[in-house]
Parts: sequence; C-alpha cells; structure tokens
Amino acid sequence: MRLLPERSLLAVATVTDIALNGRVAPVSAKALAARHGLTPRHLETLLQELVRAGILKGTRGPRGGYALARERRRVTVGDILRAAARVGEGDAKPRPRPAFVDAVVTPALRPAGDAFLAELDRTTVADLCTSAETFGLAHEAGMDFTI
Repeated sequence: MRLLPERSLLAVATVTDIALNGRVAPVSAKALAARHGLTPRHLETLLQELVRAGILKGTRGPRGGYALARERRRVTVGDILRAAARVGEGDAKPRPRPAFVDAVVTPALRPAGDAFLAELDRTTVADLCTSAETFGLAHEAGMDFTI
C-alpha cells in the first residue's frame, strides 16, 4: 500500500537530486526532467511551489536553474511534502464532504497522520543524500552547454 501520491515522491526525488547535483551551479529544469523521465513543463509547477515554500531558490537566465534555499540538514521530507500538497490546490472546486468523514473518519485517522508526518520531519535531505551516496547513486552533474 502506497502512503504517498506519485507527485509527493517526485517532489522528494527532485529536491534530493538538486541537493546532490546543484552544489557547483543551479540545476536546470531540463536536466531534472531528463533524469526523471519527464518533460520540463511537467515539473515547473512543482518547482515553483518548492521555491514559494522556501525550499528551493530559482535563478533565471541561460545558466539558471534551481538550488537549495537552505542547508540540506535544514530541509525535511515533511517540508517538501507540505509544499507538494499545495500544487494545484486552488485549481479544482472543493467537494462537500459527508459529515461522517468529519465526525468519525478524520478524528480516527488524525493520530496516525500526525505520527507519520512527525517521522518525515525527522528525515532530512542530508539523510537522503547520504543514502544516495552509500548506494553509489549520487553523481555531480557535468556542465550542460545546451542552448
């Protein structure tokens, strides 16, 4: 059973990728998209929300891209998931929820959700980078001279 939507997993992977590969220069959306098998347009709304949340900083221009806005150890998986949850939030009409959901289901599941999020707040991007390096999955991106 998957607990997180694909968009959330992609957000965590994207921020970790930037942490690993953006030390020398910002990582372009094009490079990120290529590594994750996506189109840059698919990532753009997610990247912008991560910038608004203060997790990433964006740089415009030919040598632009994205870098971490804070130190790796100061960005948690919980921070990333909260920002990813806001992507497209205002796009759809809110649906009314049955009173049963608000009265019974939500209160019953809240403690588990709070515990899950608390655990994710203990996991930092630095932890994920260390895991990637341990498994030999970290690589410094080479220079990209694509115009």
